Amino acid sequence: MAFTKFTNLDYDQIRESIKDYLRANSNFTGFDFDGSNFSVLIDTLAYNAYINSVNANMIVNESFLDSATLRRNVVSLAGNIGYLPRSQKSAQAQVTFSVDTGSNTSTLTLKAGLVCVGTEDNSSYVFSIPEPITATVNEGVAVFGIDSDPITIYQGTFARTSFPVDTSLNQRYIINNPDVDFSTLIVRVRDENDTGLGQQWERVKNIIRIDKNSEVYFLAEVNQQNYELLFGDNIFGKALVNNQTIESTYIIGDGKAGDGASQFSFSGSLVDDLGNPVSPSNVVDVTTITAARNGAAVESVESIKYYAPRVYGAQYRAVTGRDYEGIIKQLYPNTESISVVGGEELIPPQFGNVLISIKPVNGIEVSDFDKKNILDGLKQYTIAGINQQIVDLKILFVEINSAVYYDTTKTTTANTLKTAVIRSLNAYAGSIDINKFGGRFKYSKCQKVIDDTSTAVTSNITKVIIRRNLNAAENQFAQYELCYGNAFHIIPGGGTIKSSGFKITGNSANLFITDIPNTDAAGQLDGSGKGVISYISENLNASDGESNYTTVVSNAGIVDYTKGEIQLFTVNIASTNLDNKIIEIQAFPQSNDVIGLKDLYVSFDVSQSPINMIRDTIASGEQISGVGFPVTSSYGNGKLTR
Repeated sequence: MAFTKFTNLDYDQIRESIKDYLRANSNFTGFDFDGSNFSVLIDTLAYNAYINSVNANMIVNESFLDSATLRRNVVSLAGNIGYLPRSQKSAQAQVTFSVDTGSNTSTLTLKAGLVCVGTEDNSSYVFSIPEPITATVNEGVAVFGIDSDPITIYQGTFARTSFPVDTSLNQRYIINNPDVDFSTLIVRVRDENDTGLGQQWERVKNIIRIDKNSEVYFLAEVNQQNYELLFGDNIFGKALVNNQTIESTYIIGDGKAGDGASQFSFSGSLVDDLGNPVSPSNVVDVTTITAARNGAAVESVESIKYYAPRVYGAQYRAVTGRDYEGIIKQLYPNTESISVVGGEELIPPQFGNVLISIKPVNGIEVSDFDKKNILDGLKQYTIAGINQQIVDLKILFVEINSAVYYDTTKTTTANTLKTAVIRSLNAYAGSIDINKFGGRFKYSKCQKVIDDTSTAVTSNITKVIIRRNLNAAENQFAQYELCYGNAFHIIPGGGTIKSSGFKITGNSANLFITDIPNTDAAGQLDGSGKGVISYISENLNASDGESNYTTVVSNAGIVDYTKGEIQLFTVNIASTNLDNKIIEIQAFPQSNDVIGLKDLYVSFDVSQSPINMIRDTIASGEQISGVGFPVTSSYGNGKLTR
């Protein structure tokens, strides 16, 4: 008689499986398993089987990177493929300052450690440097950093750990602090009779180009997010010698909490060329070039599981888009999403170029300083002859105009229901479908989100609009091109393209952008899929309030409806109606499902999406016949302005 097989971890089902097995035995026919003392034995067997099943299941799950959940196991598995999880990263700021020495020293050195105290939201943060900085003294003044080359300070406390080397022991060199920013870690090895700082050893990530004389060390995360220094064995890397001393210095920061500090007061320690302390003769004014930014928490388990196989697949070279994604995330932890486009995909092609677009976690721009650091870091991974360019983020905004029908008998007020709908849309806007390169706005899902908000919602008529923001170069002659990556719907009479207002030199009227599709001699669409861009002005009719439009510039550009592209010919824009020199240019897409093509980052802009609440008089029973039911058009209105 075969034992009943079971694969679940439910205690009750295991218990029932044991009883079914016993009932199948003729010796226990009619036996009451629940009412006898035999139930105690069954409970014990079931409990033992349950514990063993849980343990077996956990052991198997924790043996694979995809299914492991405990951080130490995930880190260990990632380490097997050469991946070191990112440590906590200190916020960085860039500053300059001058020190009046009042002495005859030729140089002035800012010692490693505390430099400034920064403030943000009534909170103070310590900022330090990991290495000393020396400046030349001219006419009694030492200048630390200039606007084009400021010094970088790190939020956190400077710390030091020493390890005496005893080769007779099985030593481990562990830095017992989970808040270490290992990008600031400096390791020096000092010989027994060396009275100086010692020789600085370099951290490496792989054994390529390492021999027995290489003064290098490896880093590994161990229990409780501490970090262990690993040294060579005279085969791969130089081995440590007895009685040497390992000196490690680093900065312990607060991660993202240190972001934002922009006001700094000097608190550093200075020494002259003889090592004697120097006190500034005047108050040191610190000039902030870049406020503190790019602080980050220690890499999460989910991030390790995602990036470890991708970095391993890159094999320390940047060739494919996935390679760049994994490597850039290591170089710039503040990355939310990355798009990498080869030059051969561009029109016209740019062979030998790679265009990289990065969406930071906070904000929409990567600073010039961060761009330079990323490009410098990529040099060791890239192939000769390939040029990388980090281009500014291009956002494709998706808006909706939704008429939401509701049953008045199932809600208190329309405003309460509208607030709930907006809350649901904001939740969808933050989902993984959108807010990324290659993201996709799914029309049916958006409609379902609205319908599922409340039982009071009976239906919705939702129109989709796509928008790009044009950054105008005011009072300059310039040409502009906007790519939407999605085909436009062609309205035969025009009006697919609309914009916010702006003014051009030589004309005081408030102008707007519109389009007219190309037609043949019979006035029908010519099939080219293209049209002409015009600038129009709007005038309100005093009698009926209707808008009248006047064409000011009839041939201001071209629109390619098939490719979803708008080109504006040379124009001098004097001002824009919106702040920050922005002109919002919208279009109706051919498909209500909007895709972020190539380097376009899709963002669902709920704040710019009108939500109109309409009473469903049929559902509420007010109008059984449907006469007078408020019908909403599924198409755009005839207004030519945004």
